Amino acid sequence: MAKDLKALLAPLKIKQIHGDTDKVITDVVCDSRKAGRDTLYVAVRGALVDAHKFIPEVVASGAAAVVCEQMPQQLSDDVTYVEVENSSEALGELASEWFDRPSEHLKLVGVTGTNGKTTVATLLYEMTRLLGYKAGLLSTVQNIVDQRVMEAKQTTPDHLTLNRLLREMVDCGCEYAFMEVSSHACVQRRIDGLKFSGAIFTNLTRDHLDFHGTVDNYIAAKKMFFDALPQDAFALINADDKVGSVMVQNTRAKTYTYSLRSLADFRGKVIEERIDGTTVEINRHEVEVLFTGRFNVYNLLSVYGAAVLLGFAPEEVLVKTSLLVPVSGRFQTFRSPLGYTAVVDYAHTPDALVNVLDTLREVSGEGHVITVCGCGGNRDKGKRPIMAHEAAMRSDQLILTSDNPRDEDPAAILLDMESGLERGELSRVLKIADRREAIRTACRLARKGDVVLVAGKGHETYQEIKGVKHHFDDREVLAQVFAEEEK
Repeated sequence: MAKDLKALLAPLKIKQIHGDTDKVITDVVCDSRKAGRDTLYVAVRGALVDAHKFIPEVVASGAAAVVCEQMPQQLSDDVTYVEVENSSEALGELASEWFDRPSEHLKLVGVTGTNGKTTVATLLYEMTRLLGYKAGLLSTVQNIVDQRVMEAKQTTPDHLTLNRLLREMVDCGCEYAFMEVSSHACVQRRIDGLKFSGAIFTNLTRDHLDFHGTVDNYIAAKKMFFDALPQDAFALINADDKVGSVMVQNTRAKTYTYSLRSLADFRGKVIEERIDGTTVEINRHEVEVLFTGRFNVYNLLSVYGAAVLLGFAPEEVLVKTSLLVPVSGRFQTFRSPLGYTAVVDYAHTPDALVNVLDTLREVSGEGHVITVCGCGGNRDKGKRPIMAHEAAMRSDQLILTSDNPRDEDPAAILLDMESGLERGELSRVLKIADRREAIRTACRLARKGDVVLVAGKGHETYQEIKGVKHHFDDREVLAQVFAEEEK
């Protein structure tokens, strides 16, 4: 592929240019190691590394042009230097332009919020396919181009990967694309240059404060997504979340709401909850779904609403809603040969943990709830004592264990969690740093009719310790335990 530099630069907010723009570019890169002859290099200031320091070696590699926020002191006559206000914003526009603006050829819907992003985006992908259309998915769990599945390395891919995947979707005939939009991606301008047909807000609770610093900053990051929506897009918000109305204060998009508690464009009501499903009412029509918990009813309401706003017939959408199945690692249930139920869920924030445990208390009857949970290392330490306390209040037995300790000492993380426990809760709490042994212990404690919740990792198939990812899957551990129980 090759493109004219002048055409590539056309959408950018340029402060100044030094050099000739009548050049042919063979690739756009933001990784200095990928720069080479006739490439366009974009120097982005990252949280850990300022890529401007790599400009000299990029020039030495034969790059034709450099986009930067600050002109280097030494300029080469063979290189075109383009100074912009924000390199990350420019990279979004360049990535879109390089791949012929793929988002403009798709009905692209973004999903943001603290919890539910993966479930909502994935179910919209599944819904669209059930309705007979080709679609793509960009999520925390996986990226899918029509039916081709690829591992996802981050919630929202970098600018170039994102546009490349969207281009692949267009080229293979996809009409729709659904993606998670993380707060990190908003701040880092990874979605700049994309045209969205719709945006969904699920909820907002404490998370990622290690990156954003304050809840207000976190809210502002999410709001950036809605502020940038075009006038012909829709913004679908959870009316029962107090932050929902904040998200759309300045949006140009047409706003719609969904709710379980108040009047809304898409109104839901829980009729009956079971461990294996729920009877719900959506806009006065009753339907059986294979999901448990009010938080999942909110997710389904947003999926239903978005599908209708995309132009699908409400009656068809309702029928397909009954066929949808839970996303891997999201309230995924397993039945033990001994008669207890195990639930694996990604809940890794206080609010998510509360939602899952409240649901389990409602549907477990007289059975006990035994919870296994931990907190990740090198992340928001403030939520550790909160999560332990919320879990202890809602569990008959709590086992604090390791999650992804990363570079931290697992024992130190457990002490942070334990600090949130009240004296009366300590007698019902065990600390077992080895996650495999913690899950096995929970299962040994369980009796017929009980529920074991294994929270925090969900779909993940690894445990990150001291910078190394070791294979670990909560679901595999449970399968091993169940196999031993059958003997």
